Amino acid sequence: MTKPGEKIGSVQSVNVGRPRTVRWQGREVTSAIWKMSVTGRVPVRGVNVEGDEQADLRVHGGPDKAVYTYSADDYAWWEVELGRRMPPGIFGENLTLRIDALGDAVVGERWLVGSCELEVCQPRLPCYKLGMKMGDPMFVRRFGDAGRPGAYLRIVREGDVAAGDEISIVSRPDHDVSVLLVSRALLGDHDLAPQLLAASGLPEPLQTWARERMHR
Repeated sequence: MTKPGEKIGSVQSVNVGRPRTVRWQGREVTSAIWKMSVTGRVPVRGVNVEGDEQADLRVHGGPDKAVYTYSADDYAWWEVELGRRMPPGIFGENLTLRIDALGDAVVGERWLVGSCELEVCQPRLPCYKLGMKMGDPMFVRRFGDAGRPGAYLRIVREGDVAAGDEISIVSRPDHDVSVLLVSRALLGDHDLAPQLLAASGLPEPLQTWARERMHR
């Protein structure tokens, strides 16, 4: 069992980006999914990593999606699957992590990353902009089916982060609601919905969704 203070990984890359407008399938689309790796210590405060923005705040950003993370292990899997090298940030993540089984992180789990305290909040639910970034409109379905959603984190304590920083456990709730379980429930296996309510740290819209599924 993971214990407070235990090292569970490290930061491979810190990635940020500003919105840009591109043409996709015959229309103009504005997105900040394009991220570039940055060097040095980067402040993490409010609801953002400094230098990063979101284009559509109705569905992106905010306290429950402040920092998006993806793992180097998942990158390695995708490189084999797609047959090509992939630089950090291609999935739009702010932190590329060297960490085992990111999908097994449970909702409400807190990490010390650099001088920041961050809390695992929810998985990424892919939208058409990921397909746009990958140049494949069918990639959204492929991403969901792969079971490698990455994890959004809340900012519990502001600080800064840099490539090479260790990640250690601050606390871990006593439940088994992982980000991968949440992803599976939302993307197809709706029978899992009642299990999500064991995680008090799950964002309220997802708790509401789970309660409504229980009564159908």
